[in-house]
Amino acid sequence: MDSLNRMSLELVDEAIDFADELDVFVSELDTETTVLDFGVESDGGLEAGLLLVEIQTAGLATVQTRMDEVGGVPMPFVEFSTDQPELAVLCSQKAGWELGVEDFEGLGSGPARALVAEEEEFARVGYEDVFEFAVLAVESENLPTAAAAKQVAELTGVDPGAVFLPAFSTASLTGSVNMAARAAELAVFRLSELGYDPLDVVSASASAPVAPVAGSEEAAIGRTNDALAYGGRAHVVVREEFDRFSEVASTASEEYGRPFVEIFDDVDWELYDVPESIFAPAEVTVDVLGGETYHYGERNEELLTSSFGL
Repeated sequence: MDSLNRMSLELVDEAIDFADELDVFVSELDTETTVLDFGVESDGGLEAGLLLVEIQTAGLATVQTRMDEVGGVPMPFVEFSTDQPELAVLCSQKAGWELGVEDFEGLGSGPARALVAEEEEFARVGYEDVFEFAVLAVESENLPTAAAAKQVAELTGVDPGAVFLPAFSTASLTGSVNMAARAAELAVFRLSELGYDPLDVVSASASAPVAPVAGSEEAAIGRTNDALAYGGRAHVVVREEFDRFSEVASTASEEYGRPFVEIFDDVDWELYDVPESIFAPAEVTVDVLGGETYHYGERNEELLTSSFGL
């Protein structure tokens, strides 16, 4: 398998080449690390968001938008599909890196995680990347600092000048697109956490609405998670039967039916204190090759309409 970071870097180069058209601001830190502002101080956009998802998945996913409805109101949705879900979503797209230094906090996703490869997903998949460049997408209200770049360089074992940090805030159009593209990731991750072998997931497809951009980061985090848990639909093709498929959809969670702002408020916005079961698409179809097809969950139009202010 080719390096995930090498494939992602080709897409970063594309973002740099078309920065003006995408409204992406490119800058260099004192460490010579390249920062690409996809939606912190820039407004971001649909196309920028789609390209960022490709960067996060190392080009192993097909991503596009389409028009649909929420509560009868026309809205854009993101459609996502991959035939290499174990690499595209678990080893690359998943936001599994808590980036924290004295002057910066953010959540990292993308193939740089595979250069460290300490999360459980990498042992389950059996993948670790080796490359001289690192690409880490950073979700934060602020742009990454030199101290943050140095931490990424140290942990990935590359030179700080070889680190590329696409950055975005959740409260941006890019952030809304980015979150809407995570329904397939959540379905595959949920299967893996329940004990299913991720190597037996053949393909994953999903769609979710692009949430209206909220006025604050907290409100945006709540609204974009609502878009997934109450509006996301996923379809996975798998090789083997499993007795816990019914637990993959968000409807299986005890928290189902509550807006995420309320759920987060209950734990003082300590996101890792929220039960993992609610971080899932609202509706899931599991297609077993040569076997049964299962369907679980349903969308919650009423909650989405309220969350989106429609």
